[in-house]
Amino acid sequence: MKAVLCSEYCGPDDLVLADIADPVAGPGEAVIAIKAAALNFFDILMIQGKYQIKPPFPFSPAAEVAGVIESLGDGVSDLKVGDRVVASCGFNGARDKIALPAQSIVKIPDNLDFDRAAGIIITYGTALHALEDRAHPKPGETLAVLGAAGGTGLAACELGKLMGLKVIACASSDAKLDFAKQHGAELTLNYAAEDLKDGLKRLTEGRGADIIFDPVGGSYAEAALRAIAWEGRFLVIGFAAGEIPKMPLNLALLKGCDIRGVFWGAWAKLNPAKNRANLEKLVQWTAEGKISSHVDRSFPLAQTADALKVLAGRQAMGKVILHP
Repeated sequence: MKAVLCSEYCGPDDLVLADIADPVAGPGEAVIAIKAAALNFFDILMIQGKYQIKPPFPFSPAAEVAGVIESLGDGVSDLKVGDRVVASCGFNGARDKIALPAQSIVKIPDNLDFDRAAGIIITYGTALHALEDRAHPKPGETLAVLGAAGGTGLAACELGKLMGLKVIACASSDAKLDFAKQHGAELTLNYAAEDLKDGLKRLTEGRGADIIFDPVGGSYAEAALRAIAWEGRFLVIGFAAGEIPKMPLNLALLKGCDIRGVFWGAWAKLNPAKNRANLEKLVQWTAEGKISSHVDRSFPLAQTADALKVLAGRQAMGKVILHP
């Protein structure tokens, strides 16, 4: 089978499309014939050796896949060959097939296409965990989403609206903001044209945002924290801007606010039953049209480097998908 391999830490152009042996399902496992694999910003960090998870070489990028069950290992009773499924794999999704534990695989309905299914797990899983489990929102509260047109930001906009929050989309261009407004945002703020702190204060009539969802980091993080409401919750999602900010802790004191880390991957391992329930709920919501799981664009497996460059250039509005 074909696989895109990272054999040493490198950039997207150094990845190699190679032939490797087909996987075999071990006890408790199933082999998925992959129809769509979703990329995330952290895939770039992972192949560069800059991510907290460092898979053994050689590995493939892409941490979430959708496809069809091809074979089953011993002891698997809740899946059958031919089932349409989605799964989180952490890495190794950019290939034709993958063997995964059956307990990590969730069935998808016939009316949910593989591309949209593949993009559900990490972005929406992260956003749902962040908002539901970490932010503990109350209906009517204000949610400011940085990087609102990216995969995780867009998911936060849509889920925030479903939860009854007033969503402020923050992004670097009017086109991205218009897009976010189509996906749940009520208000918008272009932080390339207006100071982020001043803008959030203006849009909240001086009160500040109750919840700040930050997958961007860099200089935007402190500016957003300075515009948080009393007893607000600042959610640390990631650092797409590249720089990990150093936050002045006096702001947490003065605002009476919380800075809460959101590491969905670790939480999912520690809470497998709750995570599976979240994923099943997200699959259902997507199939029902309550959330979009919007696909920005797709690439054949041989063009994985081009797909990663779209993410690196922060050009994507929604998910970037690979087709083995």
